[in-house]
Amino acid sequence: MREISTDVITRNIKEMCIEANYILENDVKGRILSAEDTEESILGKQILNQLNENMNIAENENIPICQDTGMAVVFLKIGQDVHINGISIEDAVNEGIRQGYTEGYLRKSVVKDPVIRENTKDNTPGVIHYEIVPGDKIDITVAPKGFGSENMSRVCMLKPADGIEGIKNAVIETVKLAGPNACPPVVVGVGIGGTFEKCAILAKKALTRDLDSHNEIDYVHKLEDELLEEINKIGIGPGGLGGKNTALGVNIETYPTHIAGMPVAINMCCHVNRHKHRII
Repeated sequence: MREISTDVITRNIKEMCIEANYILENDVKGRILSAEDTEESILGKQILNQLNENMNIAENENIPICQDTGMAVVFLKIGQDVHINGISIEDAVNEGIRQGYTEGYLRKSVVKDPVIRENTKDNTPGVIHYEIVPGDKIDITVAPKGFGSENMSRVCMLKPADGIEGIKNAVIETVKLAGPNACPPVVVGVGIGGTFEKCAILAKKALTRDLDSHNEIDYVHKLEDELLEEINKIGIGPGGLGGKNTALGVNIETYPTHIAGMPVAINMCCHVNRHKHRII
C-alpha cells in the first residue's frame, strides 16, 4: 500500500491550473501552426497568425492565453493500492484550484449558485471525475474549460437506426450552430454510447486526448478523419470570418450502451484547448 499526502495532490493541482492557462500542449500548438500554413483565406491567415503570436506571448510572459481561464475540470484515476493521507481528496483538489487561480492571477469565473450567481471568488469548486484503477499511483488531468465553447455543446439522444450518418449529422449540425461563438478553429470532443450523462463525460475526456492520436477502433478512427474533413468544408473559418480551418481536430470516445438508444454528446472547445497531465 503506497501512501500519498493530500498536500502533494494540492500542490500538483495548483501548478497544473497555472500551467494549463499559460502554456498550450504541443499537439494543440502544432495544429494552430499548421492551420496558419494551410489557410487560404487572407483574413483567416491573419487571425491564425495573431493566435500564434498570442500563444507565444502568454508562454513567454507567464500570462493567461485567454481571459476566460475556465472552470477547472479534473479527472482523477486513483490506484486501488493508494492510501491517501490528510484532508478529503475533494477538499485537496479544490484547495489546489483555489491556490492556482489566486497565485496565478487567473480570472475567477465560478458562481456558488446557478441562479443567485454570487461569485465564489476563488474559482472553486471544480468539477471532479473519479475513477478507481489498478496500481499505486494517481493519474491527474486538469482541463480548464471556458464557456464560450462550452455553451455551444449538446447531447443528442439518437435512435440506433440513425447509425453513423446520424452521428455525423449531429456533430456537423452542432458545429454549424456554434458558428463563431465557440472561437474557431475549434476542437470537437465526441462521446458515443453509455447513458445521457456518460456520453457527455466521454466527450469531455475526448478533448484531453492528444490531437495527433486516434481512437484505436478502426471505424471510430475513420469517423474522426471524416468529420474533421467535413467540418473544414463548412467555411466558418478562423474567428468565424471564413476559411478552410474551422476545426483543429475531432476526438471520439465510445462506450457500450442500451439496445434501445445511441446517446451522442458533442463538447465544443475553442482553439485554446487547455489540459495538463501528471502521474504522482
